[in-house]
Amino acid sequence: MAKLYDLMLLVDPNAPDGRQDQVVQEVRSMIESGGNLVGAHDWGERRMAYEMDHRPDAHYHLFQFESENDLLERLQHSLRIMDGVLRFRIIRLKPGSPPPQPPRDGAARPREEREPEGRVAARAAADAPAPGEEAPAVADTAAPPPAGAAEPAPAEAPAPAEAPEGGTEQGDAPPAPA
Repeated sequence: MAKLYDLMLLVDPNAPDGRQDQVVQEVRSMIESGGNLVGAHDWGERRMAYEMDHRPDAHYHLFQFESENDLLERLQHSLRIMDGVLRFRIIRLKPGSPPPQPPRDGAARPREEREPEGRVAARAAADAPAPGEEAPAVADTAAPPPAGAAEPAPAEAPAPAEAPEGGTEQGDAPPAPA
């Protein structure tokens, strides 16, 4: 019995002219030749969560199909060596899974621009004192105490106040019989 699968395909948006369409058509024809194509969704170019091969964006395609294991093996082999494919993932769906929802328009967040790691040394050099200037003295708080220094004694907790005989204060229990 054929099982239902999802194939998420991330195609390089900088691939040569027509290569994206060629990759999608090859995948579509492989699925149709060895299984039943249930749905094909073009999610467009979107920003990825992290860069792959120094590329921040990819063109997303989702294919839902029913097939046997032999098609999965052929697809995996072909997609691993196919130029223009950044990543792919094939997932088996449980029976009765709902169809995929279209992606949200605002799902891709803009990337935060961070300072490159190589500039740290340049910034440290810029913050260093100029030649001839003294560096400000910094107190060393992590130095161990001298060998002969005594440890400070822990503060004693105050002794509890004694209640007067007879338990006249509110909340005090009467004295226990002796």
